[in-house]
Amino acid sequence: MLKGLRGKLVFIMLMLVVMLMSVIVVFLARGVRDFYLDEFYRRMTSAFTDADMISSLRRAADEPDAAEQMEEIIFVYAGQLGIDSWTRKFYILDGVTGERLAGAELQRGEVFEATPNILTALTGQNAYTGNPGRDYMDAAAPIEGRYGRFIVYIRDNRETSQNLSASLFRMILESLAFGLAASAAISLLLARTLLSPIRGMTKAAEAMGAGDFTRKIPVESDDEIGTLSTTFNAMASQLETTLDELKNAEKLRRDFVANVSHELRTPLTGIRSYAETMSDDPALPEGTRGEFLRVILNESDRMAKIVSDLLDLSRLDAGGGLKTERFSLERSVRDVYAAIAISAERRGQSVTLDLQSGMPDITGDRARIEQVLMNIMTNAVKYTPEGGAVSVSCGSSGGFARIRISDTGVGIPGEDIPRVFDRFYRVDKARSRESGGTGLGLSIAREIVERHGGEITLSSALGAGSSFTITLPVDGPPTGAREAEGEPDEPLV
Repeated sequence: MLKGLRGKLVFIMLMLVVMLMSVIVVFLARGVRDFYLDEFYRRMTSAFTDADMISSLRRAADEPDAAEQMEEIIFVYAGQLGIDSWTRKFYILDGVTGERLAGAELQRGEVFEATPNILTALTGQNAYTGNPGRDYMDAAAPIEGRYGRFIVYIRDNRETSQNLSASLFRMILESLAFGLAASAAISLLLARTLLSPIRGMTKAAEAMGAGDFTRKIPVESDDEIGTLSTTFNAMASQLETTLDELKNAEKLRRDFVANVSHELRTPLTGIRSYAETMSDDPALPEGTRGEFLRVILNESDRMAKIVSDLLDLSRLDAGGGLKTERFSLERSVRDVYAAIAISAERRGQSVTLDLQSGMPDITGDRARIEQVLMNIMTNAVKYTPEGGAVSVSCGSSGGFARIRISDTGVGIPGEDIPRVFDRFYRVDKARSRESGGTGLGLSIAREIVERHGGEITLSSALGAGSSFTITLPVDGPPTGAREAEGEPDEPLV
């Protein structure tokens, strides 16, 4: 029973009640005893210092029947002395031998002993000394007269205090029984109140151990137990979220490995096929051999581009810092624009640039930002048909610089927009491979922009073109995203 918290709580409550009642019994018994002892000796002291009573006793001691006379006087003062016929009695003793001369009769078999107070009175002194350890209380007063020396001796067998103590003890035992029953009931109720949420936590923890993080504990109070329940529920929710994130991360990892394997296998298969053909047929015409070598070189470049993009993502995922500096964003936009304008003109596309006057310099990794601009602008040219238009605009407000790159190309279906920044995701996979895309460019662009504390957004519609908006803070990325000044970035493959 005591192995459970409920049993331990009940046991502790019962022990507390027993200990409390035991202390009460001890203090009450001692209090009753001390009260009766003090009351007895106070009354005896008062009586034996009463001048009238002592004078009457001394006059009686001058009579021939002194003992009988003194007995009658004591009866007169019986109320003051508290004398009765059973618990408190008086005796008239010989003041020399201590022999009983008058007073209460001795019970059959009762031996009249010479107590310390009697012995003191035999020396002629009043004796009121008490001892709580004795089973009686007594007092002795010497009286001397013409016909001898006498002792008035009062003895109380303490039966009154003992009866009262016994009655109190019975009452306390009854109270103890009731208290134990009430304590057991209250402790069981208290245990149920306190242990219910703990039991719920135990079941929830067992469910969590089995992989179920959905079970929650009802919060029924605002006390420490309620706080613990709330904290446990929050922990379970956090663990559930973390587990989901781990599952998603594992799925992304598997998908990433599968995508990388697939992306690398395609050019490797082409390279191997053309190389085997050239090896098996040394008599291939020079024109055919040159075409095969061109394909092999193109596929090798494609693999190098995939590996380069993967290294970029790996460095960004590992928290690689940015090499920040203060530079002219206007100059970078112009340089990238000039680089893609030639390619656009060859395709018969119109390209426009709109720069806000007084563009501020910004803090950031110039090479990385230009990489993002080149990626977006190149895609705009690549997916815009001949005769289309590409426009680039740049401005700043509220501490942020914004670059918008728009085209009149094929556009992106609405259902694909949320995933265009995912790694290896392509809207038109066949067309992307034909154009040399790896499906990593937009992922890299988003990582770089977000590391700068910025944002990249897309608005597009199928057949209506696309518009990318890049927002960058003028004052640069968060401190944790920067590299130490002068620390070289890893070279790109």
